[in-house]
Amino acid sequence: RLRALGSGCRAQSGIMSPVSIPRSPSLSPAEIEHLIMQGLPAAEVRVSSADGAHFEALIITDLFAGKRPLARHQLVYATLGERIGREIHALSLRTLTPDEWQRQTAA
Repeated sequence: RLRALGSGCRAQSGIMSPVSIPRSPSLSPAEIEHLIMQGLPAAEVRVSSADGAHFEALIITDLFAGKRPLARHQLVYATLGERIGREIHALSLRTLTPDEWQRQTAA
């Protein structure tokens, strides 16, 4: 008799075996860019992914001025809502103001 365990495995006679848990399909980088730009319309947004599951986003906007990194990330996460952890499995954020971006690219 099989009994489901909370860890995503099933036990039968004390032997653990993996259970396939359905995942939501991932979004494309272009779809993620679109969602962020809808929530932060004045932002310049670039999203890339090497494997379709792990994403890197560069977001440049004046809305980040005076905000700490956590507050900046929260602004971005708010544009993506419940998609974080579902369709978007991993997202690395680089959040800059236009002045910060210009200083980094000028160096």
